[in-house]
Amino acid sequence: MTHLAHPNEQRLRDLYDAFSRGAMDAVLGYCSDDIVFHVPGRSQIAGSYTKAEFVPCLIARVMELSKGTFREAVDDVIANDRHGVVLATHTLDRDGKPCQYNTIHLWGIQDGRCIEWREHPQDLYVFDEVWG
Repeated sequence: MTHLAHPNEQRLRDLYDAFSRGAMDAVLGYCSDDIVFHVPGRSQIAGSYTKAEFVPCLIARVMELSKGTFREAVDDVIANDRHGVVLATHTLDRDGKPCQYNTIHLWGIQDGRCIEWREHPQDLYVFDEVWG
């Protein structure tokens, strides 16, 4: 039996593909103007970010802290009309030390546009330690 992906599943796969290529304008093109990105914990990247803050405040900081080594592998995507779930593995070097953790990205979706993003690391202590 062939699996027919929900259109939002394909949208999220396309968004992550754009992210992996560094095409941040394309990533943000999938998002509503009032989207908020939420990063948990107490690390240097924790907080909530608007669409305008996503690249210069969050992504730039991630790349600065990882010295450009941050990579995200999508392990699976599940989506319906209102939500998307992306299972991912993040790898990076931090101060010369290789780091890896698993995470879940929970997306709020409305009318095919991403309206909210929340990071849910498998282990928040590891996440906070990686991002210091």
